[in-house]
Amino acid sequence: MSGAKIFPTAQDAENAFYEALERADLDLMMAVWAEDEDIVCVHPGSPRLTGVEQVRAAWRGMFAGGPHLRVRPVQQVVISGMMVAVHNVHESITVQGESRPRPPVVATNVYLRSAAGWRMVVHHASPPASGAAAAAEAPASPPAILH
Repeated sequence: MSGAKIFPTAQDAENAFYEALERADLDLMMAVWAEDEDIVCVHPGSPRLTGVEQVRAAWRGMFAGGPHLRVRPVQQVVISGMMVAVHNVHESITVQGESRPRPPVVATNVYLRSAAGWRMVVHHASPPASGAAAAAEAPASPPAILH
C-alpha cells in the first residue's frame, strides 16, 4: 500500500488530497490514491494519465519546485453512495509570488470505498467555460429543490 493512512470518509480523503497539493507532499498525495491501474488523473490543459506510475510521475513533477500553491476547494457539490462518492468543486488557486488569484479551476474527484478506506480513483480538473470564472466566485445559493 502506498500509504498507511486510512481515510474513514470520502471527505477525509478529499481534505488530505488538498493538503498534499498545498504541501507538495508526494507521499501524502499517493496515500490518497487507490493503487489501481484504472485510476485516472487529468490536470488542466494536460493529457489523461492512467495508472499509478503515470499519476505519481505527474505529481512528482508538479511538486519538484516545493510548495508554492494555495488551493482552496469552494462550492463543493457531493454525490455520495455506500461505495462511491463524487465531489465537484471550484478550486480557488493562489500561486506564491503572484499578487492575484488565478481563475478558478473546476475539478471532479471520485472516491471509492475499499478495505483500505476511501481512496481517490479519478481527479479531473479543467478551466471553467469562458465567463464562468465570475460565476464561480459568486457566493453559492442553496440549490433549488426540483421535486
